[in-house]
Amino acid sequence: MDLLSGTYIFAVLLACVVFQSGAQEKNYTVREEMPENVLIGDLLKDLNLSLIPDKTLTSPMQFKLVYKTGDVPLIRIEEGTGEIFTAGTRIDREKLCSGIVVETRCFYEVEVAVLPDEIFRLVKIRFLIEDINDNAPLFPATVINISIPENSAINSRYALPAAIDPDIGINGVQNYQLIKGQSIFGLDVIETPEGDKMPQLIVQKELDREEKDTYIMKVKVEDGGFPQRSSTAILQISVADTNDNSPVFKEDGIEVSIPENAPVGTSVTQLHATDADIGENAKIHFYFSNLVSNIAKRLFHLNTTTGLITIKQPLDREESPNHKLLVLASDGGSMPARAMVLVNVTDINDNAPSIDIRYIINPINGTVVLSENAPLNTKIALITVTDKDADHNGMVTCFTDHEVPFRLRPVFSNQFLLETAAYLDYESTREYAIKLLAADAGKPPLNQSSMLLVKVKDENDNAPVFTQPFISLSLPENNSPGTKLTKISATDADSGHNAEINYLLGVDAPSEFSLDHHTGILTAVRKLDREKQEKYSFTVLAKDNGMPSLITNATVLVTILDQNDNSPIFTHNEYNFYVPENLPRHGTVGLITVTDPDYEENSVVTLSILDMNDDFTIDPQTGVIQPNISFDREKQESYTFYVKAEDGGKIPHSSTSKVTINVVDVNDNKPVFIVPSSNNSYELVLPSTNPGTVVFTVLAIDNDTGINADLRYSIVGGNTKGLFIIDQTTGNITLKEKCVVTDLGLYRLMVKAKDLGQPESLFSVVIVNLFVNESVTNATWIHELVHNNIETPVTPNIETTVASSPSSDYVNIMVAIIAGTITVILVIFITAVVRCHQSPHLKASQKNKRNSEWVTPNPENRQMIMMMMKKKKKKKKKKHAPKNLVLNFVTIEEIKADDVDNDGNSVTLDLPIELEEQTVGKYNWVTIPTTFKPDSPDLARHYKSASPQPAFQIHPETPLNSKHHIIQELPLDNTFVACDSISKCSSSSSEPYSVSECSYSVTTFKTPVSVHTRLPMKEVVQSHTPMKESTTVEIWIHPEPQMKELGYRDVLANTKDRRQNPWIWLQNYSSHLYDMKSTH
Repeated sequence: MDLLSGTYIFAVLLACVVFQSGAQEKNYTVREEMPENVLIGDLLKDLNLSLIPDKTLTSPMQFKLVYKTGDVPLIRIEEGTGEIFTAGTRIDREKLCSGIVVETRCFYEVEVAVLPDEIFRLVKIRFLIEDINDNAPLFPATVINISIPENSAINSRYALPAAIDPDIGINGVQNYQLIKGQSIFGLDVIETPEGDKMPQLIVQKELDREEKDTYIMKVKVEDGGFPQRSSTAILQISVADTNDNSPVFKEDGIEVSIPENAPVGTSVTQLHATDADIGENAKIHFYFSNLVSNIAKRLFHLNTTTGLITIKQPLDREESPNHKLLVLASDGGSMPARAMVLVNVTDINDNAPSIDIRYIINPINGTVVLSENAPLNTKIALITVTDKDADHNGMVTCFTDHEVPFRLRPVFSNQFLLETAAYLDYESTREYAIKLLAADAGKPPLNQSSMLLVKVKDENDNAPVFTQPFISLSLPENNSPGTKLTKISATDADSGHNAEINYLLGVDAPSEFSLDHHTGILTAVRKLDREKQEKYSFTVLAKDNGMPSLITNATVLVTILDQNDNSPIFTHNEYNFYVPENLPRHGTVGLITVTDPDYEENSVVTLSILDMNDDFTIDPQTGVIQPNISFDREKQESYTFYVKAEDGGKIPHSSTSKVTINVVDVNDNKPVFIVPSSNNSYELVLPSTNPGTVVFTVLAIDNDTGINADLRYSIVGGNTKGLFIIDQTTGNITLKEKCVVTDLGLYRLMVKAKDLGQPESLFSVVIVNLFVNESVTNATWIHELVHNNIETPVTPNIETTVASSPSSDYVNIMVAIIAGTITVILVIFITAVVRCHQSPHLKASQKNKRNSEWVTPNPENRQMIMMMMKKKKKKKKKKHAPKNLVLNFVTIEEIKADDVDNDGNSVTLDLPIELEEQTVGKYNWVTIPTTFKPDSPDLARHYKSASPQPAFQIHPETPLNSKHHIIQELPLDNTFVACDSISKCSSSSSEPYSVSECSYSVTTFKTPVSVHTRLPMKEVVQSHTPMKESTTVEIWIHPEPQMKELGYRDVLANTKDRRQNPWIWLQNYSSHLYDMKSTH
């Protein structure tokens, strides 16, 4: 604690001693090129001014920068805080210390006065300017030519001109690089005793001038600053004959002294160099190195032949006290000799002292003005006397020539403070001319004088007074610039300058007005616009010339009167309204808004439609536009007209604007189908079509636009089996799955095209007829079938029908129960038959078999069938056919070929079958042409053991009819019928089928059995082949006793045919029976 107290007391005492001396020095370091307003130091802290003993100060502490008039300081100081900042003037070390040859430190000095007088101190501040890398090294020329003898040994070195960098230290030249040296030349950098880096070219391969006499490359120089700077020069090397001896200086270092007043042409020194070579190689050429400064080259001349250095221009030691002359002697060889000549310029007393006045109190027009009540020791200026000469010639003294109430007080070497030594009296003396004298100590001495003017200022104690404290004016707008409004006047009770009044506008005054400083005339300098501003209120000031001046203010109110100088202004240059096409007549289309910046009647606007447009009306006052027509976008999409707006001024102004009314589409048009063009067309779909294949494409258009014309397609009816799907966007109808025989027929698909209009979409439907079959052999019949079914309602899709019909589920259940019961009975029956029948009985029964053959109907039979169809159609026109098919009794005989107890016995079942299209279509029977030859293996045994179903033979039990109806006409190759061995049936196919005898001796018994359908017939019939009338199918059986019964193999052979398409199978079977009847 005692140590700290002692340190504090010592610091206070030291501060007191320093402040009593009145002068201090402070050093700072600053980098060149610093931006403006960078903090360098804080004098208040750095000088420990806070330790100044408490004193009563007449004014706050102030720091005043003292500099020579006309100089631009490189720094600025905050007068209140003592903080030192960089100024806007660029700090360039190379320019500031341009005369310094050697790398010495660069300083910049200023003085700062600490005020008020109670604590006055003068502080000398020295700024050490640090170098930054702001200059790139540069070669003396952009192209460097050098000649190298062709017999230069490898690793021979040749000096290259050095680059010059105004920066120093690490920011100077640091490295050289050879670019594209072609591996023939290299580059090395050596450092001279003076610290300069010299590039040397190294020969790395043997040269042959006859092979190549010129090499061109680049040499790059870099400094070590950050960021690094560099430059390049083109190096052109000429290969020549070599000189193997370099010149040698007799003395490689010479120092001479010469007075600065030596006349031009005076010899400085004579250089001597010798060369061991002879002839042209012995001729020595002297020249200055490019490292010699431009100043030295300007002042000295070197004789290139003799080596004599003389003075070329007058010397000035004050400009540069010494010069380094690096002289090179070359005989044309690779390595010139070097000699350094140091020329010291000695001083003579040829400079008179200079007096530098740096005002602490800012002068006015070169005169310092002091108040008559200024205190004693008021600091006026810092007087600095300097002499460019050296030693005694530069020692200077300064004094005043006569008695004045001022004195010079020394503060630093050759620096004095001019301050008041007595009180000033304005009434006795109003002005002082102080003559300052400075003389040096030279022989003879030289002197200099300077005059400093000080004026005593009278005190100002009366403020000006306005004759009117409030001034009100009015002015019409659109005035001419320079219009005078009024004259403002004020009086001041003081005299002299203190009574002189200047008139000023207040800070709130707009730029539209100006006020003459002397006369007080207020002028409108610009054209005023009431629409921009109607009133202006601002202050004017009356300021006297006293120090300090006194100011009084008054308020001015200027009112701008309106004129009709503005046309009505539409809120938009062009109006675009969007109305729905169902907008009623006289509805509101839109609103036109117009403004007029003028006032009262000049701003009343009336609207009208130009060109006598009767389609629309506009309210003259409100601007509401109403239509007199009904819109229809499909007829006209937009309407364009112009609206005129006119104001109510005496000379009216008007303007126009374009109005466009766009009719917005409303969803008022249904989609229209283009493809298919009607419901009567149809498309053939082959059963072999692969799933995913596009079988038909529907196309619809919508006269609406946008989303109202965006269509989506869907199948809403007729797709009972889900066989087809449609792309909702493209309308492509594709096959969903592979067609089977049960899928053959005509499909009436109801396709719906629905737009996406809002709030309610519209749609249209079309019937797409798809005929699934191998070919169309009777197109007329298909067209008639399509045409007859136009008015028949299309059955909903199977998914919807099944889900919404509870009765369908009940039928399915009942059919499943009956089918299961029959299957169990048949399995038990077949098992008993297998066990009872033995092989011998089977062979005996085979001898009694009747012959039968399976073939396709011949063309004659086919023609007969078509004729019967035509007769049937004529009958339909006279009499309606029943909805259900004719109830037929079919005798089904079960052959027990293997029964040992009953040889050739069979069980006959009388089945009353109500044949319906959907009942038959429910079974998936595949048609397979099977041929049995007399010696073929017995497949009955195989099918009997592999399938639980027994073999049946069918015999007619119903009365015979004379008509036969065909539902579908199929290709002949796809139809198989049964005939006896007597009838010779032929096939129209390319591959004939063989005939085999399949006769069985059977014994029958009859048992009535009822068969039920799974689904109602009409649903499936309408889904498959929509027809208005049901078709009656009658089975014809030849009555002759020669007809053979169907055997076990024949039934099995056509089992797949019955499962694939039983309806076609029954047609084929009945057609063949009809042919047999006709033949017999």
